[in-house]
Amino acid sequence: MGEMILRSNFEPGTTRWAVRRAQWLAMGLSEEDLLKPKIAVVNSSSKLSVCFQHLDDVSEAVQGAIRAAGGVPFEIRTVAPSDFITSAGRQGRYLMPTRDLLVNDVEVQVEGAVLDGMVLLSSCDKTTPAHLMAAGRLDLPSIILTCGYQLGGDCAGRHVDIETLYNSVGALKAGKIDLSDLKAMSCQAITGPGVCAGMATANSMHVMAEALGMTMPGNAPIRAGSERLYDYARSAGARIVSMVNEELTARQILTPAAFHNAVTVAIALGCSVNVVRHLIAATVEAGVDFNVLDAFDRLGRELPQITQIRPNGPDRIEELDRAGGCAGAMFQLRERLNTRAMTAIGKPLNEVINDTPPPDETVIRSLDDPFRDEPGLAVLRGSLAPGGAIVKVSAVPPEIREFSGRARVFEDEAKAIAGLGDGSIRAGDVIVLRMLGPKGGPGTVFAASFMAALVGAGLGSEVAVVTDGELSGLNSGITVGQVMPEAAEGGPLAYVRNGDVIFINIAERLVDLDVPFRELEERRNREPVILPPAPRGWLSVYRDTVGPLSRGAVVGDKRQS
Repeated sequence: MGEMILRSNFEPGTTRWAVRRAQWLAMGLSEEDLLKPKIAVVNSSSKLSVCFQHLDDVSEAVQGAIRAAGGVPFEIRTVAPSDFITSAGRQGRYLMPTRDLLVNDVEVQVEGAVLDGMVLLSSCDKTTPAHLMAAGRLDLPSIILTCGYQLGGDCAGRHVDIETLYNSVGALKAGKIDLSDLKAMSCQAITGPGVCAGMATANSMHVMAEALGMTMPGNAPIRAGSERLYDYARSAGARIVSMVNEELTARQILTPAAFHNAVTVAIALGCSVNVVRHLIAATVEAGVDFNVLDAFDRLGRELPQITQIRPNGPDRIEELDRAGGCAGAMFQLRERLNTRAMTAIGKPLNEVINDTPPPDETVIRSLDDPFRDEPGLAVLRGSLAPGGAIVKVSAVPPEIREFSGRARVFEDEAKAIAGLGDGSIRAGDVIVLRMLGPKGGPGTVFAASFMAALVGAGLGSEVAVVTDGELSGLNSGITVGQVMPEAAEGGPLAYVRNGDVIFINIAERLVDLDVPFRELEERRNREPVILPPAPRGWLSVYRDTVGPLSRGAVVGDKRQS
């Protein structure tokens, strides 16, 4: 390979050539290595969270395969946000901002060093979207390697996992279990490395990465720590070197066709509500002219739900894995997909699907025989959410498609949870959790704990929640999330008062505030939005630079939707 073919091979005699040559030779690289494709292995390993604890071993497998294929791997470490660990500080305000911190972290290290390609080890909720965003921004040859789900265990004769534990906090507050029960469940809820079990945000985004064509086929979902994961790690390491030689870059894969496919899969599988904001963010970073919200709205009116993976139903994520995973779902959805879309293996999707065996239809049904005739995800609009809001239809009890009630307004999730304990939140209420969005937080507040507590308290079918805060893919119940514009942007959510009536109609895709337009305008004029103070540091920087939620809340994106 000629010295100037790769962008990482600098002109001999220049300052950059000389100082980098000295650094890398001192690290043990050979003269021959200096001319090879130089590949970043983006590793968010961390000892803070079980989501990431296995990634160092996965990284080693990828690096070995890159060397064997004729490349030179450079492992780079990034921030490692975990939704159940990093959410502890400032009520989860660091979670969404850390997604974009990770994107910029990758840019600085990969673009700063002028490397030739990337393998991105994706694990918890924010790493996969950040990796997709970084790949789109840098437009280098890139592969996402999804690094797998954890397993649950058995407690008192029944299966428990992180979803069981999460919802049981509400049962404790309602007096249905005691602390010893919760403690016992916590000892068995996680029995291996990897991300939360179920079709929560992490597994949903792993599936999205494959649906977009950015993984090796069949990579999602996959059990963390399994030999199969290491096979994929070695395949990804070998493939990235070929991608560099073929000059197959991320933006050749992240096309409108790819995002159409991802939205189709998300709807049919009932993925996490959070995939909407993350897919939008990926289109922004990749410069793709594709309206994700409109696609969810349009396709959600014609697609059924072909799986029932927890929290959408009784099947577990490992059953989806065994049944054929994302590849099996795309096989069933092939008539609705754009099969001309390019994939990371250098083949269009139709060739990938032709090589995919039919799935187990007890878990992944056909379009002619779905579990539900309605979509897994839907976009609601109305006077309360003129820019749209997201509901996970698959996690709403099937007998409930309309709900109306009087608003109970909270701007602090902890106070809402306290309302469950003292009985002030009652059946028929619509709980409004606001000023929790990207600007309002600042940093999207993790509002999911209230919804989990609500379900645990037995009120998940009797109390609705409307919020601009962040929900979990584990949440179930009557939850309308990602309300746009957020309250801090002056959206109608900011002007809801206690006692106002809110109507939710899932079938009609409506979420309305029963307040006359004139009255709402008077409130807006009398009560201008006042943002809460931003703590000095990253959250303050985030508020000053984050774009609107309707465009994925991307740092540096000032364009309005």
